[in-house]
Amino acid sequence: MSSDPMTNDKDLEARVTDLEAHVAHQDSVIDDLNDMTAKQWKLIDDLERRMGDLKSRVADVEDNSQSAPSGDPLPPHH
Repeated sequence: MSSDPMTNDKDLEARVTDLEAHVAHQDSVIDDLNDMTAKQWKLIDDLERRMGDLKSRVADVEDNSQSAPSGDPLPPHH
């Protein structure tokens, strides 16, 4: 049984073409995932900054409420 060299070349060329298409698709997926990851890190950094700002504001409100003198005395309870 002899194999046709032209058939082997065509099979090899088809396999290489399929592999190139597969690699191109994987490159595209990797680029998309990289972009998504970068956006998520940016969002996480922003949320961490905002959370820190909110913690500071809550702490300021708590400090001011504890040190603020009472303006009106509490009414007597019946």
